[in-house]
Amino acid sequence: MTNNDILKKLRVALMLRDDQIVEILELVDFRITKSELGAFFRAEDHENYMECGDQVLRNFLNGLVIHLRGTKENPKNPNDVLAKHKAEIPKKESTKERPEFKASAKDAEKGRGDKAPSKTGPAAKKPFKKKTAAPKVQVVEKVVYKNGKNKK
Repeated sequence: MTNNDILKKLRVALMLRDDQIVEILELVDFRITKSELGAFFRAEDHENYMECGDQVLRNFLNGLVIHLRGTKENPKNPNDVLAKHKAEIPKKESTKERPEFKASAKDAEKGRGDKAPSKTGPAAKKPFKKKTAAPKVQVVEKVVYKNGKNKK
C-alpha cells in the first residue's frame, strides 16, 4: 500500500474535502496547493499523477492529530469534529422521497414456507401462448427412399 492509497483512504473515511486537507496541513506549517494535492488522488497511469512522499503524509498525520484532538492548551473532542464534517456535506435534494423497497412473493402462500403453494392461485397458471394465424406450410415434400430391401 502506497502513501497515496493511505491518503485517499483517510480522505474518504474522514469525509474531508481538498480545502480541508490544505487547512490541516497548514496547522503544522506545511503549505501545499489544491492542485498539488489533487495530483496525489489521481490514477497511477494519469499524466499528472504524483507520488505522495513520506514528508507530506507525515505532516498530514501530525496535522490530523491537531485537527481532531486539538492542542494541550485547547483540547477538542474528536467525535464533535467528525460530526461537524458530516454536517458540512451537502445532501442531495430530490423532488420526491424514494419509497422503501420491500420484496414480496408473487403468490402470498408461496412465500409462507409452511404450506405448499396453491394450484389455483395466479402463480399456478400456465404462461399464455400466442396462437399463430395460419398453420405452417410444408415446403419440402416427404420422399420415400427405395434402397432395395423388401419390407415384410
